Amino acid sequence: MSVGAATVAAPSDSRPPRGRISKTAQVIGELLITFGVVVFLFIFYELKITDWKTADTQHRLSRQLAQTWQQPVPTTPVTGKAKPKVVEPPLTVVDHQGFAILRIPRFGAVYHWVVVEGVDRGDLEEGPGHYPGTALPGAVGNMVVSGHRTTYGHPFNRIDELQNGDVISIQVRLHTYRYHVIRTQIVNPDDTAVILPVPGQFGVKPTQRLLTLTTCNPKYSAAQRLIVTAQLTTS
Repeated sequence: MSVGAATVAAPSDSRPPRGRISKTAQVIGELLITFGVVVFLFIFYELKITDWKTADTQHRLSRQLAQTWQQPVPTTPVTGKAKPKVVEPPLTVVDHQGFAILRIPRFGAVYHWVVVEGVDRGDLEEGPGHYPGTALPGAVGNMVVSGHRTTYGHPFNRIDELQNGDVISIQVRLHTYRYHVIRTQIVNPDDTAVILPVPGQFGVKPTQRLLTLTTCNPKYSAAQRLIVTAQLTTS
């Protein structure tokens, strides 16, 4: 009786060829590089190209506003030797057009922004935007202006540095309205009470002349809103 010898099968090598692994790694590496380039270009566009576009737009708006303000201003006729009194015409605003100049001395003499009427995306890409329906410069109520903090010229990038008593001025033709900061607060994005005629109080008739600046908070995020409120003290 013979005993058959047991045969042992040689183990199979299930690993993919080294060439295939190398090719896969190369493809993944190229994809990662491409992704990195795309991300870099996106960030560069958001932080630089948008700034340049807004700067060009602001130059154009400044020229247009200067031309408008160079038009003759009405005067009140008088008798005798007294000089005619210059009368500011009633301020009218047109959607998507500039109508005032915003300055904040704390940020230096070069800080100069034309405020446009409207807060649509296109408006805020041109500069600080005035909320339609809120008070106009110098008027009783609450003038609300919104602006970007990190892109499109980031006009409100540093408003977190403002302190109580700091001046925020709004120029309309020959007249400059000077508001003084009275408070800074952080609210949720859906808190619309801050833009009411009397901030935080629905249905209350305003008696003060206020200016409210709004922007995203913290920087590079829209999780909250940073609100700076100022009051007119000298006009």
